[in-house]
Amino acid sequence: MADKKFVVSLSPHISTAENTKTIMLDVIIALIPALIAGWFYFGIRALAVVGTSVISCVLAEYVYQWFYIGFKIKNEKKTTMKDALSRAKSKTTIGDLSAAVTGLLLAYNLPVTIPYPMVIIGSVFAIIIVKQLFGGIGHNFVNPALAARAFMLASWPVAMTSFVSPVMSFSNYVNRINVTTSATPLSLLKEGFESAAAPSLYDAFLGRIGGCIGETATVLILIGGIYLMVRRVIDARIPLAYIGSFALLVFFFGSHPYNINFVMYHLCTGGLMLGAFFMATDYVTTPTTKAGHIIFGIGCGILTFVIRRFGGYPEGVSYSILLMNVVTPLIDKYVHPRKFGEVSKRG
Repeated sequence: MADKKFVVSLSPHISTAENTKTIMLDVIIALIPALIAGWFYFGIRALAVVGTSVISCVLAEYVYQWFYIGFKIKNEKKTTMKDALSRAKSKTTIGDLSAAVTGLLLAYNLPVTIPYPMVIIGSVFAIIIVKQLFGGIGHNFVNPALAARAFMLASWPVAMTSFVSPVMSFSNYVNRINVTTSATPLSLLKEGFESAAAPSLYDAFLGRIGGCIGETATVLILIGGIYLMVRRVIDARIPLAYIGSFALLVFFFGSHPYNINFVMYHLCTGGLMLGAFFMATDYVTTPTTKAGHIIFGIGCGILTFVIRRFGGYPEGVSYSILLMNVVTPLIDKYVHPRKFGEVSKRG
């Protein structure tokens, strides 16, 4: 014992191999199954849209940080702008993969027919306006991908709601010919649950429906979500509270109450599963406590139900999560964890 030393240091005293890059890599891995489904059902253009979005996000972050850090170095070191920019190249944070994840999530929320210039503008908005201008990763108060989607939907509503039927033949898969536009299942639900044009629940579960690139294949999104929970990248409380509260409201107060098939149809269509597992669980824009996670998830479920049930817009996931992002500081203000060693008061 005499030769052993006790090392006293400042907190934190628990170390981990996890960092931003490893977490983001896990998210990318979890998103790959949905990407494969998007490619399979919507053709090669789905990959082109995803690639455009990811590259645009990464470049936007790199260029912004390159110049921002360069100007800081120039002012601090009193050097030339050329020298400052040369030093700043190695100080950007694109290596943490957060910009790539934003690009993936944004693309997953877009229709395959979206023009590429719109994808680039949306990506730049997500990274520079929503993320970097607020201080970069860890400082944005709303989810960048969802904020960009809302911005694009307000700017180009027709292009953002032009969906196509899944490609069901090899010739269409390769050449993208004879593709017909289609309404999303949620739009058809507005007409009536028994609409003849509505796809089956089985097709909705597998992803053989019209919709955005990465939101249709419920089964593969679930696989990715389970992977993140097993890896402990996300807290299961948020998606479970989100999906559970929404399902209960649809079951009891939906347009077809006490109909379990109607509930399952709502769960398997639209962006609910993608939002619950991959966007409502964003570390930066969600509460920090376990109780706060449950409140956040329930809030998302309630808002999604209200928008889908009573609003003119058939979806509701994006706006629900964005609204709860804004409420997150309020939740953190009033929901506190018990202090270490604190004894509860007896009545």
